Amino acid sequence: MHGTVHPLQPVVPPSVEALVVVTNRARVPVWMPWPLPVGWLFTGVACAGDDRSGGRATAVACSGPGPLGGVGELLLIAEELGVGLGARFAGIPGPDPGPGMRVDKPPHVKVLAAGRPTPLWHVEGTPDDRAVFAGEACGLWLWAVVWPEQTGLLMYDEMVLTDLRDAGAEVDLVPCGALSPRLLTP
Repeated sequence: MHGTVHPLQPVVPPSVEALVVVTNRARVPVWMPWPLPVGWLFTGVACAGDDRSGGRATAVACSGPGPLGGVGELLLIAEELGVGLGARFAGIPGPDPGPGMRVDKPPHVKVLAAGRPTPLWHVEGTPDDRAVFAGEACGLWLWAVVWPEQTGLLMYDEMVLTDLRDAGAEVDLVPCGALSPRLLTP
């Protein structure tokens, strides 16, 4: 009824080695803000897919000081159409943003993804504890899920997203923190 279901692989503690494994298997971008905002750390990566077909969705977690104080968390999800990993972390039913993404209005934020200006729209109908933005980059869904909601202000800065599959040796420079619990229980 729902089509192919790509399994979510076990989440392991954040490390450069774990990041390299996911980037080598991924068939979709592994987005990360680069450079990371000041004081932010890489706090985990998740992948949906199997060994035969590769990663069909990736989620990269980062955390650091929020723009209004406190700790903020950001998940960047890239996925093929119909996978549903972004919707799972966004807290909405279905595999995509659906009617919660009002593309008939101007985008709320723009990021630079793989060197291209990429519009993201605020997704309505999500839980109150997070801000969710979604759009398209490289022909795939790009989701940005931010906790708490006020940390969504971070998205209005000039954020540059790099596909870590193309980063090369720079991946070794990613600062790692503790595993984000957001990856374990969306």
